Amino acid sequence: MAEPHAAPAATVQREPLRRLPRSAFFVDTAVLTQRNLVRLVRTPQLLFFATVQPVMFVLLFTYVFGGSIRVPGVRYIDYLLPGIFVQTVAFGGVNTAVGLASDLGTGIVDRFRSLPMARSAVLAGRTIADAVRNLFVVLLMIIVGSFVGFRFHNGFAPAVGAIALALLFGFSLAWLFAFIGMTLKETETAQVAGLVVIFPLTFVSGAFSPISTMPWWLRAIARNQPFTHMVNSMRGLTQGGPVGHSVIMAVVWMTGITVVFSTLAVRQYRQG
Repeated sequence: MAEPHAAPAATVQREPLRRLPRSAFFVDTAVLTQRNLVRLVRTPQLLFFATVQPVMFVLLFTYVFGGSIRVPGVRYIDYLLPGIFVQTVAFGGVNTAVGLASDLGTGIVDRFRSLPMARSAVLAGRTIADAVRNLFVVLLMIIVGSFVGFRFHNGFAPAVGAIALALLFGFSLAWLFAFIGMTLKETETAQVAGLVVIFPLTFVSGAFSPISTMPWWLRAIARNQPFTHMVNSMRGLTQGGPVGHSVIMAVVWMTGITVVFSTLAVRQYRQG
């Protein structure tokens, strides 16, 4: 009896991949956000050191540099804290790059790629979890700031708006650092690259001292970069004053950063 011949390889057809429903993105993102938050809770030393740095900046700038920096019409601590809020969420973005680079190094991202799940959920879960961490750190900064004299002088609603704006800014920067982490794929390199991005933007801005004290060529850069617009928005919301132009420019920067770098980060994730 003749044995049946195997079908030629060219005629074997694979079952086409089924597109995941849109709801899968939200479910997968929620699961991965929870995973990252649980990981954060189980490594309290990471959260501890993430809060120590901004506390040190508050105390150092208030008691070491505060006496030599004069801001007309406002106490220095009220001038300083909005800049610290922006700096805090910006430095928190470095943890996004380091965390993703670490996941790449341990191979967990390769496991995620092999699962039937939304590709962008891995990155979205990470950035949302980091936004929750930023909320905790910002609230801690408010408590620390209140002990050294910081006060909200513009009412409750603008104060909540200022905190929300800071968290949205941190969320947009998290996508920038997600792209850095996915591209460099090495924790130490990702951390150094993140600091190289953040330090100039933070200090060449109106975060810690008036822009008018800078050289003319540096003023032009500082006046038009996103950190300055964010700090001016935060100061207007927390202390009072016009905020329309600053908030609009801050939102434009945040939208542009989120759209550009979320697209690049997801593309980098898909390419492996």
